[in-house]
Amino acid sequence: MTSWMNRLFGAKPGSEPLRAAERKSAAPMLAFHHPGRGFFGEVSGLGLVRAGYHRNPVVHRCVRLIAEAGASVPLTLTLDGAEVKSHPVEKLLERPNPRESGMEMLDQVYMHLLLFGNAYLNAVSDGESVRELYALRPDRVSVIAGPDGWPVAYDYSAGVRTSRVSIEGEGIAPILHLKLADPMEDHRGFAPLSAALVPLEMHEAASRWNKALLDNSARPSGALVYASPENLTDAQFDRLKVELESAFSGQGNAGRPLLLEGGLDWKPLALSPKDMDFQEARNSAAREIALAFGVPPLLLGLPGDNTYSNYAEANRAFWRQAIVPMVRRVSTAMAQWLQPGFQGRISIQPDLDQIEALGEDRAALWKRVGEASFLSDDEKRQALGYGTAAEATAGKRSTSQ
Repeated sequence: MTSWMNRLFGAKPGSEPLRAAERKSAAPMLAFHHPGRGFFGEVSGLGLVRAGYHRNPVVHRCVRLIAEAGASVPLTLTLDGAEVKSHPVEKLLERPNPRESGMEMLDQVYMHLLLFGNAYLNAVSDGESVRELYALRPDRVSVIAGPDGWPVAYDYSAGVRTSRVSIEGEGIAPILHLKLADPMEDHRGFAPLSAALVPLEMHEAASRWNKALLDNSARPSGALVYASPENLTDAQFDRLKVELESAFSGQGNAGRPLLLEGGLDWKPLALSPKDMDFQEARNSAAREIALAFGVPPLLLGLPGDNTYSNYAEANRAFWRQAIVPMVRRVSTAMAQWLQPGFQGRISIQPDLDQIEALGEDRAALWKRVGEASFLSDDEKRQALGYGTAAEATAGKRSTSQ
């Protein structure tokens, strides 16, 4: 007799048909499992931002750590390799517009990159030079591509009004688009928050489980067993259900005695250790969220992470791997964006000497360079990120003039 595997998949030519060990009366069946949709329903956009940044403490803390640290990094402006002071670009970065400081604007830029993968800066010009800079909300900006696929304009929507800003022409473009690269997208970036979608849903589910358990007196539920051979009527069942929900559920009714009658017996249902392991799943999801943002879990106080031996080491890794690369990305893009409006080669770089967390690394570098007897003084200055003595003198003269 041909088995159901032979009928379904077919037997090999020349092979003996497989025979079932016993005859089954039920028809053959294949079962398919379709996973349910997540809590948030989208991989980017305002819904994910509300679920992550507004409701999840791990996401909120990661974003605030990176944005505040990045905005606090002092920026150094050099002109043709020499550090300058009181330059129009420096004044623009210190006070980009009448409503906010440079730190506040950069805080928004870093936050937009982390949550949306995109950040937009708008330059307001008086026809001769840039006067103000503004950070635009990424969810309100749309990229308009030209026939060749490159962006030619941006639409900014606020309420029912939409304004189109063209970026074609000479001089400084009115819009600077910063993005975290996405290999599958030409005009939009990919946010770390989107990469943390699955652990974010796991953390949300574990939190809801914990909340529901607390609402139910922080103990597993039980079952009412009706010992009588006759079933409860619909009216009796509905009345019993209402009494249980109103008088014995919730934190306010914790420990309240249950009065049973008519053959009813209460059987508590205990949870297995596997079912009670939601806390470890929640901690694991929190560590994965921190991993997506590049924040060492030790800085967030998450249990179960022993990657770094101490807090200071984790903090240095956080600055080296998360803060400094992002600040350099943004500052370099801003210098290239503003370059057409000024004479000389402009460079904007983070001043690492003023970052306290990197003090030990900087001291070690200074010691190695200082002990290198085969280097000249100018070569040592350049190795430490400074221009030559002649360039520094020329920069001071241009500033005084």
